[in-house]
Parts: sequence; structure tokens; C-alpha cells
Amino acid sequence: MSDFQEQLKHFQNAAAVALDKWLPASDIQPQTLHEAMRYSVLAEGKRIRPVLVYATGEAFGIDIEQLNGPACAVEIIHAYSLIHDDLPSMDDDNLRRGRPTCHKAYDEATAILAGDALQALAFHILADDPTIKVSSEQRIKMINTLAIASGSFGMAGGQAIDLAAVGKSLTIAELENMHIHKTGALIAASAELGALSMEQVDPELFKNVSHYARCIGLAFQIKDDILDIESDTETLGKPQGSDIEQNKPTYPNLLGLDGAKQAAESLYNEAIDSLEAFGDKASMLKQLADYIVKRNK
Repeated sequence: MSDFQEQLKHFQNAAAVALDKWLPASDIQPQTLHEAMRYSVLAEGKRIRPVLVYATGEAFGIDIEQLNGPACAVEIIHAYSLIHDDLPSMDDDNLRRGRPTCHKAYDEATAILAGDALQALAFHILADDPTIKVSSEQRIKMINTLAIASGSFGMAGGQAIDLAAVGKSLTIAELENMHIHKTGALIAASAELGALSMEQVDPELFKNVSHYARCIGLAFQIKDDILDIESDTETLGKPQGSDIEQNKPTYPNLLGLDGAKQAAESLYNEAIDSLEAFGDKASMLKQLADYIVKRNK
């Protein structure tokens, strides 16, 4: 196992332990709701967003214990978004992370409530976690960062644009705008929350790491579009070819498969260039960008 893989596993495990502590136990009433929340959050996944919180914090010299709260908050928001995206009224998916989606494992009403409760829990963590060692003003910045990334100017807005775009032709600029909101906003917020876990953040370094995250966020989505064509359902853990089946606009549709791969590579290079000022401290961030572009699921 490479040093990167070991560190990736270390961060993933740290997130899993912290998430387990923050999530309500499944034997506490209302039991079914709490079971559904745990089912969705603790399912095996890449944990890209919490790993990004940890890797950014590492670049700024922040102890991992101070990053557990922000890491949990972004992963919980991500899990809530997946629950709601999978609902029959949206993408109507039956499989997520190799298992039945939340509304299939439980029921539609429970899935909606699980998503609602997870969204609230994420902000409770940022507001209340005593291991986040920053001032009240800085904590409010963290809450505001996640709120903007999650709402109509971020992830929720991107999903609305995505639903409205089904069966329509988009330009590259329109497709990029959709994914900057739907996928990129929360990925950028993950890096920003890692940086904001430090009381005094250098504005230029914050700008650099934010730009890095926005580049890899878009590269992440392009790679997803590519995998929807090149991979298979078993490897992906979700239905392969679903974008084509639902007639969704994708990067391969607009740029061709080779063009989409070139776009992802260009964004990767731009992300790496953004980290130059960090030197060796950004080693994990650089390797994470490489992992995102070269992953197979």
C-alpha cells in the first residue's frame, strides 16, 4: 500500500469514527428514522469531501482532531443530498453505493425525513462541536460557507438546474455552471472549511486552496460522466448508463469521450498549479487530485 493510500485510509477511518459518534444511535426513538440516517451516512464510500477537509487542514498545519467536526458536517450534507437526489420525484434511482437507496430500504417518507434530519445535524455539528478551536466569528463563517454551498446558490440550485435540463441541449458553459453548483460547491466548501478551521487564515492561501477545490470539483463531475460510459454497475455501486437512459446532458455528449478526458486533465493541471505556494505541505492535496481524475468508480 502506497503512502497516499495509507493516508487516504487514515482520513476515511477518522471520518467514519467521528460520524458514528455524531449520528443518533439506532435504538433511540424514532428508531426507524435514526436507522435510515445511519444506513445512508455510514454506507461504504470514497469520503472525498471529509478527506478534502483533512488534507486541507493538514496543508495549513491543523490537528486532525479539530477537523473531525467539519469533515462530518460536509459528509452528512452530501449524504442528505444523495438521499433526496435518489427519490422518485428526482432521479428515481434504486441503487446507491452498491445497496438499495434509502427510500427503497425504508420508504419514501422516511427517506425525506432522514435527509431533512441530516441537513439539520450538519449545522448543529458546526455550531456546537467543542473540538473546533476557533472564535465564534470564525465558526459563523464556517456555518455560512456550508449553508451557501448547500442552498439555492450551490448544491440544491445545481440539482434544480439538472432536473430542468433533462432532455435539453446545453452549451459547455451551461453544463459547467450546473456542475459548479451541483457538485463543485460542496467540494469547494470542504476545502474552505478545512482552511477556516484555523483562526487566522492567510487570504491568498485561502484563495489558492479554494480555486484548487473548484477545479477538482468540476474534474470530479467530468470523471463521473466518463465512468457512466466506461465502467459497470458493480464497480460504480450505482446504475451504469443512467445518465444516457435519463437523457441528461454530459461532458462526453458535448465534447466526446476524448475531449472530456482532456478537460478533466486540464482542470487537474490547473488545480495542481494552485497549490504551488504550499510546497510539500500540499502533498496529500496533489495526490488527492490525481486520485479523483484516475479513479475507476
